[in-house]
Amino acid sequence: MLSQFMVLFGFFALVLVSIFWINKAVRMFDRLISDGQSSFVFIELTALTLPGVIAIVLPIAGFAGAVYVTNRLSTESELTVMQATGYSPWRLARPVLIYGVIIAAMMSLLTHVLVPTSLHQLETRKAEVSRNVTAKLLTEGEFLHPAGGVTFYIRDITPEGELRDVFLSDRRDTEAPVTYTSKLAYLVQEGGGTKLVMVNGLAQTAQAKGNRLFTTYFTDFSYDISGLVTEDVINLTHARYAMTPELIAQRSALAEASGVSEGVVTLELHNRFAQALMCIVAALIGFATLLLGTYSRFGVWRQILLAFLLLVGVKLVEGTLTAPILAAPDLWPLAYAPSLIGFGVVIVLLFLAGRPRLFRRRPRALAEAGSA
Repeated sequence: MLSQFMVLFGFFALVLVSIFWINKAVRMFDRLISDGQSSFVFIELTALTLPGVIAIVLPIAGFAGAVYVTNRLSTESELTVMQATGYSPWRLARPVLIYGVIIAAMMSLLTHVLVPTSLHQLETRKAEVSRNVTAKLLTEGEFLHPAGGVTFYIRDITPEGELRDVFLSDRRDTEAPVTYTSKLAYLVQEGGGTKLVMVNGLAQTAQAKGNRLFTTYFTDFSYDISGLVTEDVINLTHARYAMTPELIAQRSALAEASGVSEGVVTLELHNRFAQALMCIVAALIGFATLLLGTYSRFGVWRQILLAFLLLVGVKLVEGTLTAPILAAPDLWPLAYAPSLIGFGVVIVLLFLAGRPRLFRRRPRALAEAGSA
């Protein structure tokens, strides 16, 4: 049973990770390519989002694998044979528990190590990419808006690095917007900044006061474009980027440094442990629910629906307990309440599964009449 669980878990995890990851990659692809970034940058950034995607998918894949395998065992009467040989629902749940613990170990590795590390690196690389002025501006045939009130256009870029037919509109000063046009231009790195050197061009300044237009022809003109791209301020001290030992030992200092409340840090810490427990709960609920009821030629679709609703209910409880922990960090035990409720539901389901007489459809009176 354990080997079947792991095989189907791998299948569902692969499918779900592919769907979620491709969805993220498409949105990131549009944004990066429009900014003129290379395909290598796109691959690097999308790879850094993979641990977070896997962490989202693991409980779902664990639940789906448990439901699918249990349904197949029930359909092929293997569960009936095992129960007839004396295996109780508690004994049958043992491989499912081991299966859930294995998934929980994977989740722990993700939440405590891989996800914080990847998020930290992802934000760092995003900041570096946003500061790359040259990559943002070297896109031919498109009107770009690298900053508010600034429009930049290049008709063509030659293999020698010459910019043909350049248009630059700077409207940040609403009283005197300036438009620059030139037949030829170059991007030059100087003094740690980037300058646009335009050759044989025209500068047009519109004075709002008096509705006057001033034009200036120039042979060459240097324009500092380093300030056109606003650098995003990132906070790499946020709790999401910190390792678990740091969250435990420096909760107050980390909250102060990242500008958030202690409740945010406390919730992040205990959620990392609670997510692993939720993987065990999801697998056990999917298995225990399908043990309910008697054989039906219509299958176990009602049990599958019930398992799904029970899991959704546990997740809803998890969502409602977030606000109290954020407001009062001392209520951190509430982070484990959904998992405890889930284990309680599993115990009840296994208890009921061990008493199949409770699910007989015939009334007792009808049964007695039939025997008479």
